[in-house]
Amino acid sequence: MANSSIGVSAPAVLAPKPSRWAGRFTGTFIPRAITGIVLLIVWEVVVRSFAPAFVAKPTTVVLAIPHVITDPKFLTATGVTLAAVAEGLVIALIFGTIIGLLIGRSAAFDRAIRHYVNGFYAMPMIIVLPLFSLWFGYSGATRIATIIFAAIFSIIVNVSDGARAVPRDFLEVARSFRSDRLRMLTEIVLPSSMPYLLAGARLAAGRALIGAVVAEFFLSVGGLGYYILYNSRSYHHNEAFVGVVLLAAFGIGIDFLVNWSTRYFMPWYRRDEQTN
Repeated sequence: MANSSIGVSAPAVLAPKPSRWAGRFTGTFIPRAITGIVLLIVWEVVVRSFAPAFVAKPTTVVLAIPHVITDPKFLTATGVTLAAVAEGLVIALIFGTIIGLLIGRSAAFDRAIRHYVNGFYAMPMIIVLPLFSLWFGYSGATRIATIIFAAIFSIIVNVSDGARAVPRDFLEVARSFRSDRLRMLTEIVLPSSMPYLLAGARLAAGRALIGAVVAEFFLSVGGLGYYILYNSRSYHHNEAFVGVVLLAAFGIGIDFLVNWSTRYFMPWYRRDEQTN
């Protein structure tokens, strides 16, 4: 009987599964980086080809960054604006959360002020600036009022939606244990509304920054907005664009902070999106 050789196949070598961070890097960062580089190249070519020499270009903006970020006037203006934005956001968060909870859980309160909140939320902030300047003068108080006006309605709308979305079972269990209304608001409704509150805070931060800059443009009070306005009018466009880049970086930082807070403190929220 002839011996027949039986071939044994070698075990298949499985390719290592890419890590989650590697997937995010290749899936999001690289396309965004390519798009940004293309936009910067187009900006550089168009300005060099058709615009006057004083118009800002990416290369000249980068060259202007070292002496701008060490300029005491720039640092002072940045500190003033960011401090005003932080102060206005804290006030808007406190009162916006309280009003949002009342609208979301009280039918009478909802009927009384919901339409006013929606109306003010849709109103451009530039319209109220002349009125605020009459009330508070051409000072930092008007800037704070504008920041609060720009930020508070985003928080109210989102928190009220979150308060309405609380499962009825949670509230029925609390009532069965004889919890009063204030305790249910602080221990059940508010924690359940935190994802909505963070979403409102993300919108409010951007609107607050816009409100601060618009107020500084209109009032000519010290701050980053006035720094940008002054340098653009005096044909120092590179220095002005450094301020614009800083504002954009601040907005991106707020968005990153809110997303990180959501993932870290509320891992149960949108878990399917976090694993992609």
